[in-house]
Amino acid sequence: MTDEMWEIIQPLLPARDLRKGGGMRKYGDRLVLDSVFYVLRSGCRWRMLPRDLMPWDAAHRWFTKWRRDGTWDRVHDELRRQVRVGAGRDPEPSAAVIDAQSIKTSEGGEARGFDAGKRTTGRKRHVIVDTMGLLLLFVAVTSASVQDRAGGRIVLARLAAGFRTVSLVWADGGYANSVDSTLLSWARDALNIVVEIVKRTDDVKGFKVLPRRWVVERVRREALVDRVEVKDLHQSAVAAARLKLRAA
Repeated sequence: MTDEMWEIIQPLLPARDLRKGGGMRKYGDRLVLDSVFYVLRSGCRWRMLPRDLMPWDAAHRWFTKWRRDGTWDRVHDELRRQVRVGAGRDPEPSAAVIDAQSIKTSEGGEARGFDAGKRTTGRKRHVIVDTMGLLLLFVAVTSASVQDRAGGRIVLARLAAGFRTVSLVWADGGYANSVDSTLLSWARDALNIVVEIVKRTDDVKGFKVLPRRWVVERVRREALVDRVEVKDLHQSAVAAARLKLRAA
C-alpha cells in the first residue's frame, strides 16, 4: 500500500477505545491491510504469508474481526461515495448494472455445480455496480448451476434494501428471455425497480461493447488482476464471497 493510499484509508478505520483497556497492539492497521491485500493479489493461503508481514493467524483474525463488525463495508462504502462526489455525481446512485460470472473451483465443498452455458464447473458470482463501475453491495456467490434469473432475485433484493435511491438496473439477456421474464415484473412490483435488458444484436459475432453493460464487464476483467479471483480456492461459498468483496 502506498503512502497516498494509506492517507485516504487511515481516517476510515475504527479508532481504538482506550477506555476498554488492553495492552498495546503489536501490529498496526497498515500492516493488517498489507497482509490482507497480499493474500488477495497473490492468491496464496493465509499460512503462506511472508515473514515480513503479519503472522498468518493474526492477519486472519483481524480480517475476520473487521468483517464481523462491518469495518470493511464501511470503508468500501465511504470510498465509493468519495469517488462519486469527486466525479461530480451524487453520493448515492440512482441506477446500476447487474451481471454474473461462472468461475472454476479447485476444491469441492458447498455450492458447487456445472454451468452448461459456459461449460464451467464451479461457482457463480453475482455483482451489481453503479454506472461508474463501482461495486454497490456484497457479492452473492452461488453454485454455477444456478440460473442468472434466480441469482438476480437475491442480489436485487439486497440492492433494494441497501440502496433505496436505485430505481433502474441494466442487465443482459440471461436475466430475462422469451421463456421466462418473471424477474422483470417481480422487480417492478416487489422492489419498485425497473430492470432493462441490454441485448446483443443477432448479426454481430465476437466481442462487442454494449451500452451500459461495459462497466460491469470491465469490473470483472480488472478483478482478475488478483490471483484469488482467477480460480475459487475455497470450500465454502460464504468464504469465497468474503474475499471477493475485499478484492472489489
